[in-house]
Amino acid sequence: MNAAAPALAGQGLHKGFEVKGSKLLVQALGDVSLQVPAGTLCALVGPDGAGKTTLLRLAAGLLRADRGTLHVLGIDVAADPQAVQDRISYMPQRFGLYEDLSVQENLDLYADLHGVPKNVRRERYARLMEMTDLGHFTARPAGKLSGGMKQKLGLACTLVRSPELLLLDEPTVGVDPLSRRELWEIVRQLVDDERLSVIVSTAYLDEAERCAQVFVMHEGRLIAQGAPEQIRDNARDLCFIARPPESVPARTLQAKLLDAPASIVDAVPQGGEVRFIRRPDADEQALAALFDGAPVEPVPARLEDGFMVLLRAKQKKEKEKGAAAAQPQIATVAVAGEPDEVVIEVKELVRKFGDFTAVASTSFDVRRGEIFGLLGPNGAGKTTTFRMLCGLLPATSGFLQVAGVNLRHARAQARSRIGYVSQKFALYGNLTVVENLEFFGGAYGLRGQRLRDRMQTVLQQFDLLGQEKATSGLLPGGFKQRLAMATGLLHEPEILFLDEPTSGTDPLARREFWRRITALSEAGVTVIITTHFMEEAEYCDRIVIQDAGKLLAIGTPQEVRVQAGSAPDMEEAFIGIVTQSREARA
Repeated sequence: MNAAAPALAGQGLHKGFEVKGSKLLVQALGDVSLQVPAGTLCALVGPDGAGKTTLLRLAAGLLRADRGTLHVLGIDVAADPQAVQDRISYMPQRFGLYEDLSVQENLDLYADLHGVPKNVRRERYARLMEMTDLGHFTARPAGKLSGGMKQKLGLACTLVRSPELLLLDEPTVGVDPLSRRELWEIVRQLVDDERLSVIVSTAYLDEAERCAQVFVMHEGRLIAQGAPEQIRDNARDLCFIARPPESVPARTLQAKLLDAPASIVDAVPQGGEVRFIRRPDADEQALAALFDGAPVEPVPARLEDGFMVLLRAKQKKEKEKGAAAAQPQIATVAVAGEPDEVVIEVKELVRKFGDFTAVASTSFDVRRGEIFGLLGPNGAGKTTTFRMLCGLLPATSGFLQVAGVNLRHARAQARSRIGYVSQKFALYGNLTVVENLEFFGGAYGLRGQRLRDRMQTVLQQFDLLGQEKATSGLLPGGFKQRLAMATGLLHEPEILFLDEPTSGTDPLARREFWRRITALSEAGVTVIITTHFMEEAEYCDRIVIQDAGKLLAIGTPQEVRVQAGSAPDMEEAFIGIVTQSREARA
């Protein structure tokens, strides 16, 4: 075998899947050709349903292409998948840890499965424990680890043998910024020290920016490839920062820009300002009118900017409904009550699980129409806080009032006034879109014409018309998210709880999602959200950062950045505040 062979070389790859219960064939990959040099770190990026996971599964020998050729480490995967699997490691999105087994027992199990000799294990384990910082937790059951630690253990189990190629399918989904940074340091170390070839699919474009090569996929096709700077060049001289007046939230200006697709390619809040990409052919007068005198300065393009230019151009070329995402018809939820009225009040809130204190003496309030963010590392206590606010978990002690109802005594009464969208798709996957809406509408007490009217409204608002009879579990990720939001808003709640709703979604889907949330907030809906995307904290009016069950920071994004020593962005602020707290505790 040729030692200088590319890590991966594919030519004219096609792969389709038959939809269960029908003869309809979905084309997951269409005529994809690419080459990944050995010893490099490369990224696959693209919207939900782009074909990234299918390509990785082909490379791992778990699927066979319908047409085309694919060689991994010089081996024809179709002819000898076992020979490929003997030399690579693959970490899927849901890596199979055994939660009842300890960290060490999981490592031993995967070493046994891969036939790693006993005399090799000690040195390998020591290296993995050093890289992942799990050495102090070898006796802890995997099920008791935080989300970030589970991902690091999954990576360690993937690496119990020394592979020549590592395939990672969105390894940092649902992982906080601190753990995400640590995971990437491990990957970078493997590439630099061991000349390991790594192919990673990711929804984070800042991660892809660290890679030698980036492959941009869309609807099963490769629409661009090259070094990050080549992708960035698509947005060269088109990127700017606008500074809205202090009285105007950045998300309000962002929404205004997104609603002007003839002039604007993309816009996103950043550090209290709005970063945007103008169209090259935008009318100068129309463009100037959007900013109403707000200062505008040019900035260098990022990989994400080039990515968004490519996708918007693809949308336009294929005559897709690009404008629908920018102009959602959603501000129809009627919310009664006074602006700035306190709708959630938390005082000295405590939640214990046996001797373990998950939330310790937390206090804050949330006002009507506010977007309020709960941030924290995996295992910080924010999900426990979130579940208590929703009425899904009783508090051990303290005062908790939501929508005028004391949740320590009347949780069921409050639930009729709140909507909830969970982190994982929690609807019935075997039911159609309409059947899910009918079921949950009935659960919320909607009947007859009222239910039919609300169903029609949310189907239109969330661009689900034409998907009514589609099986929910087979929808692409972006459509599943829309359906979950539609279900949560069926009964027109005054408070909406969102638990990491954009986890794993691409930038296009996140823009669409936040445009809708901004419209809801403007209509008076109060939004409580947990997220690991720190750019999303910029959409919030105020945020809380928790760790080890304690509240470390509360305030506007700007106030929190100042607390972190005038950090340039929320990610640096978050890491700084959490790291400082942990060092103080240590």
